[in-house]
Amino acid sequence: MGTYVYGIMRASHPPLRQDLDGIGDPPGPVRVLREGELAAIVSDAPGELRPKRRDLLAHQRVLDEAGAAGVVLPMRFGSVSPDDGTTTAVLAERAEGLLERLRALDGTVEYNIKANHDEEAVLRLIMADRDDIRSLAEENRATGGGTQEQKVRLGEMVAAAVQEREAADALMLQQALEPLAEAVDAGPQSTGWLANLSCLVNRDAAERFLAAVDALGQEHPHLVLRVNGPLPPYSFVDAPSSRQQAEGGTAEAFGTASG
Repeated sequence: MGTYVYGIMRASHPPLRQDLDGIGDPPGPVRVLREGELAAIVSDAPGELRPKRRDLLAHQRVLDEAGAAGVVLPMRFGSVSPDDGTTTAVLAERAEGLLERLRALDGTVEYNIKANHDEEAVLRLIMADRDDIRSLAEENRATGGGTQEQKVRLGEMVAAAVQEREAADALMLQQALEPLAEAVDAGPQSTGWLANLSCLVNRDAAERFLAAVDALGQEHPHLVLRVNGPLPPYSFVDAPSSRQQAEGGTAEAFGTASG
């Protein structure tokens, strides 16, 4: 059956709710495996594991519950160990690195900031800033819309200006948020977002961080900002140290079920 691993915490972490259920249908009860100074949050792995919404939400719920009481190193969805004994053996083998990451992330949470452009607002900015684009647009309007060649040229110029503005705004956001966070990780851009920033924030500074994000949105109304968090520090589990890279990242400490 295997042992499904949600996350790793200190053995001294406050107890989890006894009625906390995890993934599976029916949901499996969550339990804690302790090894020395460490503990793994686990449940029995279901026979078939696929990223269904129900199980994704259950994985997140378990980590939110545990993370509310102290630092937890979250595992990716689908992290399955062959059995309980293998799970505790991994804790023992990687104790030094895991404890180091727990200390480094103590008192922190993750906020994810995604940014997009309000299309009409950014077009107004481009028209105001770019004399060449504004002149060509006015010329086309004066001649009934312009020739096909002029229309294509205008469209290409606008598209290039939008891309330049996206890159500039993504850099501006990252530079604005870096002083407010312990670390900022620029993740892969998903469709429709010009920036996808994961920010490691001290819990005590969370209100100040969120207020700053809100102020950025007001200062730059052409930006649409979406904030998700507080989250377990998914993007900051692995340290960039050569030792940890040699051993394999924390997030890959346990195998991933193929489904």
